[in-house]
Amino acid sequence: MGLDAATFLRRAVETPSHEDVGPMRDLLVETLSDHGVEPTVDDHGNVLARRGDGAPSAPHLVLNTHVDTVPPHVPYERDGDLVRGRGSCDAKGPLTAIVGAFLAADVGDGRLTLAVTPDEETTQLGAAHLAERLTADAFVVGEPTGLDVCTGARGQFEGTITIHGESGHAADPERAANAVAAAADVIRALERYDDEAGPGTHDVLGRPLLTPSMIEGGDAPNRVPDTCTITFDRRSVPPETSAAFPASLEAHLADSLPPGTSVTVELIDPETPFPEAFATDADAEIVRALRDAGAGAPRPFGAATEASQFAADAPTVVFGPGTLADDAGPVAHAEREYVSLAAVERAQDILEAAIPAVLD
Repeated sequence: MGLDAATFLRRAVETPSHEDVGPMRDLLVETLSDHGVEPTVDDHGNVLARRGDGAPSAPHLVLNTHVDTVPPHVPYERDGDLVRGRGSCDAKGPLTAIVGAFLAADVGDGRLTLAVTPDEETTQLGAAHLAERLTADAFVVGEPTGLDVCTGARGQFEGTITIHGESGHAADPERAANAVAAAADVIRALERYDDEAGPGTHDVLGRPLLTPSMIEGGDAPNRVPDTCTITFDRRSVPPETSAAFPASLEAHLADSLPPGTSVTVELIDPETPFPEAFATDADAEIVRALRDAGAGAPRPFGAATEASQFAADAPTVVFGPGTLADDAGPVAHAEREYVSLAAVERAQDILEAAIPAVLD
């Protein structure tokens, strides 16, 4: 007997998972076991389940999403076709569709893996661990895409620009090198970076974004500051990588500094690798299979996901019911979070039809 989407989604949304994913993970493990699949939980809290007895060389597809949500918990409500509550859209609606398709799809002689992570909204340590262990022919990452096939996303990382000058008395500023004053030149240079030194406009993802977001400098009103720090947010596009970006930006800024100052650029080091930009070919087999099954046209995804963790290994797409925002405002992560049950069921049908085409 297949998964009852309405019941599983209700139980999932009723189960808070913004602080402790344990009960939600237990629900997922219990559901899989009740349907004859014995999952495992690895040392990083990922739930893994497999179907198909194909040889190691057989086609392999991984279905991924997550069980954690952002706070606070918002109670479950049902209003006709609409399911409201925390996680209904991000990502327990996509989880429901993925689990239903995983249990029901014809895998033939292929291999199908369900890989559900516990910390997508925070550290993504689970996905980083999976990316080291899993090799597949394609990955589908469940997120709210409005049933479109999202074939790429900008990367995202943050860093600091430290301007170094020379301190002195504010009554004699000519003998000093004012790092705060130099920030004006640096910010103007930031605005020119992508036109003069960036990766250019990507065919799918568009232009990269570089946003100064915080500034700090000086320690006394009458002292010329010798340091100033600007924090920035970078949304990258291929072929730019987080590893290469600091040196490129530093060289660009150095050409715009006033005399007596210098600059260093460093990334804010996260617990896991930064989500790098990725773009899957619109003609990839997984894209064609989903499109042939009824998914919407390929487009970029508007937020960072675990997809970037897997895209270096194989063609990766983001797909699922729900939407990040609608005409009234934000949906995912919002108090008004909701998903259409019909869209959840439609997402399952699309995945169920696409899986055999990929594993054939």
